[in-house]
Amino acid sequence: MTGGGPGIMEAANRGARDVGAPSLGCNIILPFEQKPNPYCDVVISFRYFFVRKVMLVKYSYGFVVLPGGFGTLDELFEAITLIQTKVIAGFPVVLVGRSYWDELTDFIESRLISQGTISPEDRSLFHVTDDPAEAAKYIEGIARQRFGLQYGQRMRRRWWLFE
Repeated sequence: MTGGGPGIMEAANRGARDVGAPSLGCNIILPFEQKPNPYCDVVISFRYFFVRKVMLVKYSYGFVVLPGGFGTLDELFEAITLIQTKVIAGFPVVLVGRSYWDELTDFIESRLISQGTISPEDRSLFHVTDDPAEAAKYIEGIARQRFGLQYGQRMRRRWWLFE
């Protein structure tokens, strides 16, 4: 499941389709941007960002966050705020691309933690890596524990709404 747009989202949807997995796009209707990519088996279009974020969290087993703009940051901070406040539990968040995220993680550590606006434990709400295999292993470990996923298991229970 992706935001349904071009670039990295398109690559993820294409990868899912290439291996026979369901490929869902949660598209946002914008006046000047983003059309759904052609690799989505199902596209759901949303007018409001907050509704889209609810659906992305509700029907995901975790987030892989790659370099992006304000929308990416909005979705990232929404997810880790929901985890921090225990609204959702056992939800892995992986930031891919250390050099892109370094200044943000430095800010979190040097400002937010040092000034007491978040707890030191909150730094563990997300994992940063450059290694796709490490990202997959991190998400897999948490998803197996939290959701009981197993190899070869089709995640049909999460797709009932879209069939």
